[in-house]
Amino acid sequence: MDAIKIKDLYYSYPGTSKNTLKKLTFSLSRGEIFGFLGPSGAGKTTTQKILIGILKNYRGEVKVLGRDISEINSDFYENIGVAFENPSFYERFTALENLSYFASLYQKETNPILPLLSGLNLEEFANMRVKEYSKGMKVRLNLCRALLPQPEILFLDEPTAGLDPVNASRVKEIIRSFQEKDKTVFLTTHDMGVAEDICDRVAFIIDGQICLIDSPRKLKLKNGQKKVLVEFVSHGKGQTREFLLQGLADNREFLDLLKNYEIETIHTQEASLASIFINITGRKLV
Repeated sequence: MDAIKIKDLYYSYPGTSKNTLKKLTFSLSRGEIFGFLGPSGAGKTTTQKILIGILKNYRGEVKVLGRDISEINSDFYENIGVAFENPSFYERFTALENLSYFASLYQKETNPILPLLSGLNLEEFANMRVKEYSKGMKVRLNLCRALLPQPEILFLDEPTAGLDPVNASRVKEIIRSFQEKDKTVFLTTHDMGVAEDICDRVAFIIDGQICLIDSPRKLKLKNGQKKVLVEFVSHGKGQTREFLLQGLADNREFLDLLKNYEIETIHTQEASLASIFINITGRKLV
């Protein structure tokens, strides 16, 4: 059973005849981290809101954990965790009070709160009022809340926005450890670096339509140049040379370069996800 299945999905907001989503079709396997990538207004958040049951009156087939999303009831929310881009908490409550309250809304046993806070470097701020939290701290607290119900699927919207490199790396570690339990992650982001680091597959969406789905590795290899760039020092100056990967082991110039010069770097020339997106869609991720 797929964790998520969407077929021929259309959606237009009330009061407009324009389709925000147009014949969207894709599926996610259990245990997959799936990146949904596109510029603002492309349809990422609309799709996510349909998947969690916020937006109704769509056309097409939408199933989550084998259930038609149009027929869900309150127990559906016992099995999903959601972290929107802009966190919303009770500002006068502490982080511990907020999470304790949210945990009380579930029928099932939830994850212990203090280990969640500790895992995201927030334990020492457990008794601080949320209004005193920085944006980055609220983003991490938001992930704690999404993980409370021991969900089967995490829906994350820009999970590393506003985070310093250390905490962004920690968030990515938490997401990977979640996946290791055969759980599924549906992630929307502008950040191609995050997608490259943790996603098993990515989908590019533009103007409500998916134009490409594949693994980051396959996309980068398919759209990159099969060359290697060597940076080296010659007569005290930095130099560069490019060589084709094919036949590289027998390339005399390349072997002489390695033997006789000070090599600074060697890079293969695969494309970045950002450059692939721009080449395919003609749009930037803004």
